[in-house]
Formats: sequence, C-alpha cells, structure tokens
Amino acid sequence: MTWRARAAQWLREPLVHFLLIGALVYAVLSGRPPDPGERRIVVDAAVVSRLVDRWTQSFRRLPSQAELDGLIADYVKDEVYYREALRLGLDRDDEAVRRLMRNKMVANAATGAEASQPSDADLQVLLDQDPQRYAGETRYDLEQVFLGNDTEASSRSGKAEARRMNSGGAITGIGLASPLPRVLRSAGSADLDARFGDGFAARLGQTPLGQWTVLPSGLGLHLIRVTARAAASPPKVAEIRRQLENDWRSAAISAAQEAHYRDLAKGYDIVIEGAK
Repeated sequence: MTWRARAAQWLREPLVHFLLIGALVYAVLSGRPPDPGERRIVVDAAVVSRLVDRWTQSFRRLPSQAELDGLIADYVKDEVYYREALRLGLDRDDEAVRRLMRNKMVANAATGAEASQPSDADLQVLLDQDPQRYAGETRYDLEQVFLGNDTEASSRSGKAEARRMNSGGAITGIGLASPLPRVLRSAGSADLDARFGDGFAARLGQTPLGQWTVLPSGLGLHLIRVTARAAASPPKVAEIRRQLENDWRSAAISAAQEAHYRDLAKGYDIVIEGAK
C-alpha cells in the first residue's frame, strides 16, 4: 500500500475525524495555538503526518497501525513531560536549555538565507572584494640542496655556499641526501607546503629569482634557488562558482541572523549594570 493510500485510509478513521474536529473547534474558539501550560493535548492530522514522515525517513517504509499507535503514544508522553517541565520551571536557569533554544532561534532566522540563490552579479561582487582569497596557486620552478638540521653552524655554512654559488661556483659536492627531488617544476603552493612544511611556499614568495638563498623547512635547512615564479591568472565566476556560492550564502546567513537579533532586541529595555 502506498503512502497516499495509507494516509487516505487513516483520514477515513473515526478517531482521526474526531481529532480533526476537535482541533478545528479549538482553533475557532481560541484563535491561537495551544499554550504549553494548558491541559489539553491535540494529536491532529498534521501531527500524525509529521510522525509518519519521520518514521518513513528513518526506516524507508510506512509504519504499521501498531507502530503508528506507539508513535502517537510517545508524542503524547513527550508533550506531557514537556508541559510539566515548563510548569515546574525546569527550563529556567538551565544553560543547556537556554543554549538549545537560542540555537533554534538562530537557525530559524537563517532559514530564508539558506534557501536563497545568488546571481552572477552577486558572485562577481564577492570575487572583486577579495580576489586574493579566490586566486589560484602560484607555481614555482626551483632547485634545492639539503643542508641538514637547522642549526647555527649549518646556517653559516649554507650562507657561505650561497655566496659562492651566486658568484658562479659549482653546485657539485655539497649537500646531504634528501627524500626531496633536487629540481621541481611547476610546483604549486599546496604541494610545496606538503613536501617542505606549512609556510614554505610563502617564504619562496619573498625569495629573489635566480639567487641561491638559505631557507628553513620542516626537514631542516636548504639552499634554494627559485628559477621561475608564475602567479595564477585571476579566476572567473564560472570556474569557482561553488566556492563563491558557499561564501555568499554564509555571509547572507550571518547578516540575516544579525538583522533578526537586532529586530528582537528593539523590543527589550536592556540595562547593563556595573559595566565600566
């Protein structure tokens, strides 16, 4: 039996009719949703539908009648405990409850922004505001000679070798065995940081082209000569659309949450005593 057929069968049940009529009468008489402190709990068709949807999402099938009865019983039990906890004030002065309720309010404020879709113009504005954030990797051609541990002695020796080779001296006969290749071509920043340690590519960006220089890495000290440095061309919206959309939506959600809070705060007289 399909979900629609099962739902139609439930809606033909006298109990469901009774619950629906009760909910309608209550809505007409009160004109507002039930207060948690009231003593009447209504399980209407909307509640039953939500329970069925949750069950179906979890188990990939519709609940049996017995299972549905159990879901309804659990819902009623939850509602009873919830209202009694509110009546006893158990929600007050509880940091976990306060934080949970705050998070739900914040999430509700972000609902519209999460579903919003930016235009290409919106994404272009974001790209133009911070082009460096979205720029591709700078790529390097370089040579390296491993000098060993990063010590004062090896640093002095490395600087002397750098001066000698920059004056035309041969590279042969110096350096120690290393797991890294002596020559790298078109190596991107991420690859260099993975090989030499975080921050190594940034240091290469400050290194003069064509000159031997002593640089530290996660392995120790190196003699490095950067022979080519190619900055990536500015990206286009189509090339990084996913990243731009994620950043745009994140900013839209933050703005929506902040605006919602400001609107709520306007309704309160906020006094901060003892503040300097």
